[in-house]
Amino acid sequence: MTFYKNGYELLENAVSSEIIETIKQELALSAVAPIRGGIRNAEKRFASIRALINSPILPTLAKAYLTEKASVVRVILFDKTPENNWLVSWHQDKTVAVSQRFELKEWGPWSIKDNTHHVQPPASVLNQMVTFRIHLDATDESNGCLKVIPGSHQYGILTQEMTNDISKQHNPISCEADEGSILVMRPHLLHASSKAINPGHRRVLHVEYSDYRLPEGVSWA
Repeated sequence: MTFYKNGYELLENAVSSEIIETIKQELALSAVAPIRGGIRNAEKRFASIRALINSPILPTLAKAYLTEKASVVRVILFDKTPENNWLVSWHQDKTVAVSQRFELKEWGPWSIKDNTHHVQPPASVLNQMVTFRIHLDATDESNGCLKVIPGSHQYGILTQEMTNDISKQHNPISCEADEGSILVMRPHLLHASSKAINPGHRRVLHVEYSDYRLPEGVSWA
């Protein structure tokens, strides 16, 4: 599959317009304001997002990309607006949040953010993860769509210097997508996004799955 070579692919019309509209209606009525880093644990804040997470849609998709039964790692809602417009430089998503600290070879460094343990796992664990970016709005270069460097996940975990070099040596792909499409990607695929030139809402539901088995008593947080 090209996904394993490129580290990403776009699934068009993957989520029905009815589900998307239900989520957007709840967000419109919510007093929770979008923030630059996204609204974490969005499934705990919004019933419509929780319903999507609990439906068979995403677990069924996860089976196509992961070997074993997968668990949700985290759910984040991003929204670029005229008041909340940002750019993200080239990077990998290479940390995870867990319920408690543990000692395993190649796991680290550790940190605590928002009273939660965060850690960088080895690349082998990132290869057992898949990210679904569910587009609640259509996105293109004018409103800051995601850009990726195909195949960059195959380099493993990169230093900032390596990231800078690779981003200069390769032509990025702009992942333009329609509402209801899902961008599927490995978390350590190099990606970035520019500020929106014509900012309206650019809402993306970011959901990570993994079939890696954490030590007994530890869960994703």
